Amino acid sequence: MDLSNLKPAEGSVKNKKRIGRGQGSGRGGTSTKGHKGAQSRSGYKRKIGFEGGQMPLFRRVPKFGFKNINRKEFRGINLHVLQELVDKSNITEVNLEVLMENGLARKNDLIKILGSGELKAKLNVTANGFTKTAQAAIEAQGGSVTKI
Repeated sequence: MDLSNLKPAEGSVKNKKRIGRGQGSGRGGTSTKGHKGAQSRSGYKRKIGFEGGQMPLFRRVPKFGFKNINRKEFRGINLHVLQELVDKSNITEVNLEVLMENGLARKNDLIKILGSGELKAKLNVTANGFTKTAQAAIEAQGGSVTKI
């Protein structure tokens, strides 16, 4: 081994064409950047979403309505679902832990009890919200409603 047969490791050197090294190289003059325009200038960076001067997608798509960033998303649970839970598990207390055990809610969910369906059992229900019909139906069966 001597200096005459040293070469870089396989794949470490890319065979890059050198641009801007005179007309004789075939890549002088405009240095493969074409004539004029933003892309031929030094320091050019394309803006995010730039589509070559065409109206960008985010400006073409219509924007309607209003998104409230403070909106609270509730998981609605109907009375007939609570009745099925009573029939299956024979419970008297309904809260987030019970709903999580039965796969009806997740840890950070806000629960709202909705009035659809029929409730035949006496339940003590603890939730973040109730509709008027749901609250009336629970209390009509002798149960109690606790709002968190």
